Amino acid sequence: MGERNPEKSVEKTNLFVGKSDLSVRDVLALQRTKLANERTFLAYFRTAVVFLSSGFAIFQIESLNQIKDLGFILMIIGPLVLILGFIRFFITRKTILKHYKKIE
Repeated sequence: MGERNPEKSVEKTNLFVGKSDLSVRDVLALQRTKLANERTFLAYFRTAVVFLSSGFAIFQIESLNQIKDLGFILMIIGPLVLILGFIRFFITRKTILKHYKKIE
């Protein structure tokens, strides 16, 4: 039997109106990259929420007076993690779009 070239078996498709032809593999790779970027942002968001809620809980519970400083630190770190997540998300998104435009 002859060898099968996977590049030749992938049909060209135009899923983006006005864009150059990309193979299905390229379109799916682009979508996976975008989804991975969104998942990473959601992980930053989840971490920020946990830090904020933990810090707030430590601050509110009277029996945890010894570690109120930790609660305060967690309440400061939470928004910083969220800001870092936003910055990373938009920088990565811009990079993805820049590389996508090179494909066109």
